[in-house]
Amino acid sequence: MRLDLTGVSVAVAGRRLVHDIDLTAGSGRLIGLVGPNGSGKSTLLRCVYRALRPAAGSVRLDGTDLHALPAREAARLLAALPQEAGTDFDFTATEVVAMGRLPHQRGSGRASAADREVCDRALARVGAAHLAERGFLALSGGEKQRVLLARALAQEPRVLVLDEPTNHLDIAQQLEVLALVRDGAGSGPGQRPTVLTALHDLNLAAVHCDELYVLAAGRIVAAGPPHDVLTAELLAEVFGVRAHRVHHPETGAVQLLFDRLPAS
Repeated sequence: MRLDLTGVSVAVAGRRLVHDIDLTAGSGRLIGLVGPNGSGKSTLLRCVYRALRPAAGSVRLDGTDLHALPAREAARLLAALPQEAGTDFDFTATEVVAMGRLPHQRGSGRASAADREVCDRALARVGAAHLAERGFLALSGGEKQRVLLARALAQEPRVLVLDEPTNHLDIAQQLEVLALVRDGAGSGPGQRPTVLTALHDLNLAAVHCDELYVLAAGRIVAAGPPHDVLTAELLAEVFGVRAHRVHHPETGAVQLLFDRLPAS
């Protein structure tokens, strides 16, 4: 499913935080948003998953205005993992993941055997099957993150919106989660989801993303394949660091070594 943002601006409390964003995520592509803190990544994503409405512009799925869809229909198409997501109630991990099935349920809303199978599979895919009966509030930050990702996957969306999905995860889990997302888990049989994700780790973004959009002060300042976008000049301008580009010895993906810019 194709995701298009056209002329999207977002305002919060009367202050415009995101300005005139044009972004396209082709069907089955993994698109990364990168930029320094406060650049507008999370605000833009909140607009995409309908926590905020655009002050201008549109968010469309295969040409349909996402914000015009009924909530249940939108939730069958798009799932989100916000940066600060969770629950104040001590549900078990299985119960949290089962919330992802609600858009697909009718009538009493009771989970079917098929729903339970989807939830079990989602927990297993994120390496959290052993947490199934644990209370969510007692989990570590990394365990909670995996359970919440399982909830999003259990929703079987066509589009996944992820805000810093590798937060709280160790290195191995970061690689596993991004590989899992890229391989298309959770989008339904035979489908690979379109993914829009914000990432802080530029090296993870370079390896896993098909395209990157770089935000600064709420505007896109560069877009394209990671190899073309992550230049030393742009990283100095946007992130205020000196970057040295190297290539991964096996994949050939661009990787970055950083140090401080010399004092002027």
